[in-house]
Amino acid sequence: MRLRTLPVSIAGVILAIAYAIQRPDYDMTPAWLCLAFAVLAQIASNFANEYYDFKGGLDRKGREGHRRGVTEGDITPRAMKLATYGTLALACVIGCSLIAFSGWWLIFVGAPIAVGVIAYSSGPYPLSHHGLGELAVIFFFGIIPVNFTFYLMTQQWSAQVLLGSLSAGLMGANVLIVNNYRDRFDDVKVGKHTLAVILGGKTVATIYLLNGILALNAMVSAWGRMPLWSLVFPAIYLIVHIVLWTRIKRFEGRKLNPMLGMTAMLMLFYCVTFLISAML
Repeated sequence: MRLRTLPVSIAGVILAIAYAIQRPDYDMTPAWLCLAFAVLAQIASNFANEYYDFKGGLDRKGREGHRRGVTEGDITPRAMKLATYGTLALACVIGCSLIAFSGWWLIFVGAPIAVGVIAYSSGPYPLSHHGLGELAVIFFFGIIPVNFTFYLMTQQWSAQVLLGSLSAGLMGANVLIVNNYRDRFDDVKVGKHTLAVILGGKTVATIYLLNGILALNAMVSAWGRMPLWSLVFPAIYLIVHIVLWTRIKRFEGRKLNPMLGMTAMLMLFYCVTFLISAML
């Protein structure tokens, strides 16, 4: 399941809730369904990545990243494939329940998400193999969950929420950047063209730094509506973000594993503290 990365899908829904509760009328029920859908979709994507990277010969035993169960023989390929599509099916069932809150047009949102879960790692043009993984994260873990969760809760769209969704997407992309930065030497050997392979380690490390700064800038107006004391939270985010960036530049291989979870948790911290500030 890659539990260390799951805060990414949770954070986007929390950010949407923070925006929604600032409106006079909102419904929390679709938010819980969106949260379950988002987490299950991410788990299915993680399962699919493990299965299809093994099937394509892109994972090697003893790789620098976290242990891959299928590659190391802990899990059979068939079991992982069943887990992938079983989890995705459950996510789709929950996603379809959201139709009750808005209408059948949501199928045109949910279907691309379901396809994206598999297309990230498989198909004729796997996104993660062609430097498009980070862009996919911005879209599927930022723009879509934040805007549509907010809409389902309030039946409204908002330009400010759109900026917030971009902020969440950039933070989520940073988690993948750490992952691909760590794996870039292994990926070169198997012909996997992630953004870190295409642009090089130094460039993607700089992108990591810029993403965090741009994410804060995108929500300047939103934080400006919060109590003055709450500004300590984005300040903490920025300080920790810069510290993580300096450590990422210094480390290689397995030493980067903690940075992956820390980047995801920092994103969750940011969104949770924004929610707390909105509530108070």
